[in-house]
Amino acid sequence: MSLYRNAVWFVKGLQEYTKAGYEYASKHFVPGDLDVNVTGRCFMVTGANSGIGKATATELAKRGGTVHLVCRNKDRGEEAKKEIIKSTNNENIHVHILDMSNPRKVLEFAEKFKKKYKLHVLVNNAGCMINQRELTDDGLEKNFATNTLGTYILTTTLIPVLKSAEDARVVTVSSGGMLVQKLNVDDLQFEKGQFDGTMAYAQNKRQQVILTEHWAKMHPEIHFSVMHPGWADTPAVRSSMPDFYERMKTKLRTEAQGADTIIWLAISPATIKEKSGRFFQDRCPVSTHLPLAFTRSSSADEQKLLKILDELIESFRSKST
Repeated sequence: MSLYRNAVWFVKGLQEYTKAGYEYASKHFVPGDLDVNVTGRCFMVTGANSGIGKATATELAKRGGTVHLVCRNKDRGEEAKKEIIKSTNNENIHVHILDMSNPRKVLEFAEKFKKKYKLHVLVNNAGCMINQRELTDDGLEKNFATNTLGTYILTTTLIPVLKSAEDARVVTVSSGGMLVQKLNVDDLQFEKGQFDGTMAYAQNKRQQVILTEHWAKMHPEIHFSVMHPGWADTPAVRSSMPDFYERMKTKLRTEAQGADTIIWLAISPATIKEKSGRFFQDRCPVSTHLPLAFTRSSSADEQKLLKILDELIESFRSKST
């Protein structure tokens, strides 16, 4: 079945996820959807110093938003801030240094942030694809710690401040790669069998889709969405998937094209007409499953994922006190 999933997904990707796919889809975009002034609204973008995250932050700043850049590297974060200010003439750009793979640091950051700042929109963009199994200092597999647990901790901790904001939204950047994965709650740390970084990443991205559906049900005051940016030419793709990049580099989307749907989900009035919790591609809600791929998970497994994540949060919360 995995061969079937991969084959169907790759054909779909060639048609839809490339630059040509974006250009075709963009013919159906509604003119003016992004002509929105967001002065006075506050945005947080994780992984904002390069690639799609930086492109997103720049577009939000162009429209007058106050943008909080959450970056792992201080020098790169400050450089991105300077470039964004220079290109947008918007001084309301703030840099926060945070390693999303460190649960205690994510908890501490989110708790301090919500006491000091307001927030209207959270963009969960930060992620990693590490091709060799690595553990964090806390003993967590690094892809899972960053992509799933870090995203879960940041989002759930910031929900109270989002609930106090008007037209609050959470946009999580997933991947079409999740279509080849069914939730596997029995091996979240990828301890069994041969490790495959690409499949670990895809599993994390499936988890993000499930988390978004859960948040949407639990918090109707906030509009949640998860999206696929397509195959874009970013530093992360070049470093994590060099073979794929070499084969596909002439077909890849620009960073701005990859960021387009994130911006649409973050600011457009059209977005909130869509049901919360859906998965988007090129400004349209799309299915989270390939035909006949048997990737749907049971409610029990989804609840088990949430229980494991909540238990992990509590364990790191107790270590922080």
